[in-house]
Amino acid sequence: MVYNPTLLAAILGWGAAQVIKFILFFIQHKNVKLERLYGSGGMPSSHSALVCAAFMTTGRLTGWDSPEVAIMFVLSAIVMYDAANVRLEAGKHAQQLNRIMTRLLDMNIDLDSKEKEFKELLGHTPLQVFCGALLGLGIGTVVPL
Repeated sequence: MVYNPTLLAAILGWGAAQVIKFILFFIQHKNVKLERLYGSGGMPSSHSALVCAAFMTTGRLTGWDSPEVAIMFVLSAIVMYDAANVRLEAGKHAQQLNRIMTRLLDMNIDLDSKEKEFKELLGHTPLQVFCGALLGLGIGTVVPL
C-alpha cells in the first residue's frame, strides 16, 4: 500500500476545516447547510489548511532547507493571498451585483438572467485565513511520517 503523509495531511486539513465550517454555520444559524461541507469561504479557510498541512509535512519529510519546502511555501503564500484578497474582493463584487440585480428586477426591468444569483461567499477574511493556516500547520505536525 502507498502511504503519502503529505497528501494525507492536506486532505485531513481540508476536511477538518470543512467540518468546522459546517459546525460553526449550524451554531450561528441554527440550520443545516450541506454546502458548508464542500463550499468555499467562511471560517476557517480550508484552502489555507490544505496548503499549510502539506507545507508542514513536506518540511518534516524533506528537511526545512529543501527545494520542496520552498515550493510549498510559495504555493501556500499564493493560495492564502488569493483567498484573503482576490477571492474576498470577488465575493464583495458578487454581493453588489446581486443587489443591483434585485433592484432592477424590483423595477420590472427585463434582464437576461432573472434567476441567476452570483455566489457571494468566495474568499476569506485575514482571520479566517490565519485560523485555516494554524489548523493546517497543526495537522501537518501530527500526521505520522
